Amino acid sequence: MTIPISPVPSEPDRPASLYDLVGEETFRSIVHEFYLRVPSDPVLGPMYPAEDMAGAEDRLRWFLVQYWGGPQTFNEQRGHPRLRMRHMHFAVTPEAREHWLTMMSESLATVSDEDLPEPARLAIWDHMVRVADMLINRA
Repeated sequence: MTIPISPVPSEPDRPASLYDLVGEETFRSIVHEFYLRVPSDPVLGPMYPAEDMAGAEDRLRWFLVQYWGGPQTFNEQRGHPRLRMRHMHFAVTPEAREHWLTMMSESLATVSDEDLPEPARLAIWDHMVRVADMLINRA
């Protein structure tokens, strides 16, 4: 006698990743809001060349989208992220970390709870803090 084995029921409405949950436009909005603040920041503004602000915006968006389960555009365009190496020539001090996190917090706050539900917002924020801590390379 054979016993039929039925597959485990799937959860069709459950997103496969945080990217699937919030979508490309949410990341685009967060990053755009962040880069609107950069030029006027006395610590971070000088680190970003004005002529490449759009490029910097694209790179951060690609990185976040890829990290959270979206398209692999960052790897395709830039290779492995190697964040510490890519930021080594910038003086990422504890003060720069604070400025970066303040502006990122303000940027996240511009996105509605509908577009960025609280669990996703907290996960993204936790990631931002961990990356900002990891990138400090000067006292």
